[in-house]
Amino acid sequence: MKRIIILLVMGILGLEYSNAQQLPQFTQYMYNTIAINPAYAGSRDALSIVGLNRNQWAGFDGGPQTQTLSIHSPLRNEKVGLGLSLLNDKSGYENFTYVYADFSYTIKASEKVDLSFGLKGGMTYYKLADELYNATEVGQDPYFNEKLNRWNSNFGAGVLFHSNKWYMGLSIPKLINHDLNNDTEFAALERVHYYLIGGYVFNLNDNLKLKPSFMMKHTKGAAISTDLSANFLFYEKFWVGGSYRFNGDQNAIGAIVDFQVSDQFRVGYTYEIPTGEIRPYTSGSHEILLMYEFRYFKKKQKSPRYF
Repeated sequence: MKRIIILLVMGILGLEYSNAQQLPQFTQYMYNTIAINPAYAGSRDALSIVGLNRNQWAGFDGGPQTQTLSIHSPLRNEKVGLGLSLLNDKSGYENFTYVYADFSYTIKASEKVDLSFGLKGGMTYYKLADELYNATEVGQDPYFNEKLNRWNSNFGAGVLFHSNKWYMGLSIPKLINHDLNNDTEFAALERVHYYLIGGYVFNLNDNLKLKPSFMMKHTKGAAISTDLSANFLFYEKFWVGGSYRFNGDQNAIGAIVDFQVSDQFRVGYTYEIPTGEIRPYTSGSHEILLMYEFRYFKKKQKSPRYF
């Protein structure tokens, strides 16, 4: 009964994990950009390590749980950036593990604007929980009569325009569609995703800045997801703002805080409340981000980085 309830609720809410697998979503995408756009690799002029944990729909049994760890840096040739992205995503009875390497090459589009091209390649591991393979009172479930655990290779690409004040990027993290379950009646398809991101930093005065940003995500068979956020930066140390996500019936409103503890270390937290049908079943979503950067690799940082 527990299994049936989780699968039915996910279907009603329009998650469509069974036929249009969505890549994990993040509210703090502006600091975890390499997870979706390989052109971001090395763009922060430092060896950057980012860890993120997202607990979506806390209190709801089977709600998405996501962890990411990424590391990226420019090489001595500042035009080239390399990165590595690790991601674990569990939702209901499905578990995805992503291991991808990132490469970027940057050219000068103008005196103040850089244009970066990126490639991403690696493997995805897909697994269904062993609980689904256990025999029921009426016999083995016909949809899960074969172990579906497997690795699949994939690759992606991206482009990113950026300066010290704004950025705009387009990416496709995965370019290959995979049928993860062979010829079984349970369809789980790894779909192509399209991402469009952008942001701008406004100087309001010497000690206050405003940074609006957005992310749009689209994949066939699922609703277009749009994230809008706006954050104020006080004294180059403390960010505070809000976000809103339009995603079919899964809209959510959130609050964001981010603190630059030192020149190398920062921590961010987001709390979201869904506004759709799942609202009565959860206390909200929590997202924690940690970033550490080794700036001694650079004699002098080119400019402050706000994304």
